[in-house]
Amino acid sequence: MPHPATSLARLSRRTLLALPAAAAAAAAAAPLVDVAAVDRKRILAAADRYLSEKPVTITASSSPRSAGGKHDFFSEGDYWWPDPKDAAAPYIQRDGMTNPANFVAHRQAMIRLSIQVPALTAAFRITGKQRYADHAGRHLRAWFLDEATRMSPHLLYAQAIQGRFTGRGIGIIDTLHLVEVARAASLLPGVDVRPWFAQYLDWMTSHPYGHAERDAKNNHGTCWTMQVAEFARYTRNSGLMAACRERFKTLHVPGQIAPDGSFPLELARTKPYGYSLFTLDAMAGICQILSTPDDNLWCFETPDGRGMRRAMAYMVPFVANKKSWPKPPDVMFDDQWPVRHASLLFAGLAFNQPDYIAIWRRLNPDPTEDETLRNYPLRQPVLWV
Repeated sequence: MPHPATSLARLSRRTLLALPAAAAAAAAAAPLVDVAAVDRKRILAAADRYLSEKPVTITASSSPRSAGGKHDFFSEGDYWWPDPKDAAAPYIQRDGMTNPANFVAHRQAMIRLSIQVPALTAAFRITGKQRYADHAGRHLRAWFLDEATRMSPHLLYAQAIQGRFTGRGIGIIDTLHLVEVARAASLLPGVDVRPWFAQYLDWMTSHPYGHAERDAKNNHGTCWTMQVAEFARYTRNSGLMAACRERFKTLHVPGQIAPDGSFPLELARTKPYGYSLFTLDAMAGICQILSTPDDNLWCFETPDGRGMRRAMAYMVPFVANKKSWPKPPDVMFDDQWPVRHASLLFAGLAFNQPDYIAIWRRLNPDPTEDETLRNYPLRQPVLWV
């Protein structure tokens, strides 16, 4: 049975006109979906489980291949492998093929943070029970405040490549999982980690690695903007928020969305389906973070019609029916997509599209495959709508 709010949202204009004025107004204003009601059982089951789990930060593990110290985040380039002709030679690339021997403990710890803190915060938001907020605060203090366990506010050693680089700007995509953490932190009383995010934001926007990631033309550049947008919102940096709006309109939309709504730079990769969904979610996140009544990024279009409306119209049919996807399947993890993508919900609300929300509701909100989690950063929509 559809949710009552969804049923109201599907009322036709003729039906609305036939209702008494007060009832018609109430029906027209009804939300397309009550996200808290949809997700309540899921949120509380997860949050209750996480109440018994202690914070785990990057200081709990290390790699001898890292050029950094105990508090420095370290990861390795996913698609880089030892040279089969010479084990001592610099690593070589195999695009789309993840090296299972890479050091991933720091990334996994950050993803764990990005799962648990938003879930606990969502539980606090829908119940008002302080125990959820208190436990989320324990994680935030461990990661960003406590001297013994905090992470350094930079990514100098992310996505390193053995024999080539001790770190790369491309590694900044690893902190995409802090976007929903920052969103959660802004909704929690009693803990303020804005100073850490302000320092990291300064590093992201001033260091050459940050500049390199900012200028990437594919999903990396989009994810840089999404991070800067949310961290700037959390730290009340209106100047950077305005700059991100401009980047979306002048760079991301015209540079990444084709006239038919597809993402050519992602379609050219070995994982075209997963990367297209990932980029769509990142762009939807930017719109959700930065849109204002006077500057609604959801409605922005270039003169030839490129924008989020067209991007969603292109991709949604392939989410509804993946068998219709016209490109080759992804070389790895193809069977893990789609999941409950935030873009479906956000765009469904922005464009008054109940069918988008219906698709969102039936998809899996809690995948467990590491690769899927890595490319699925927004998992608690009750914090966003």
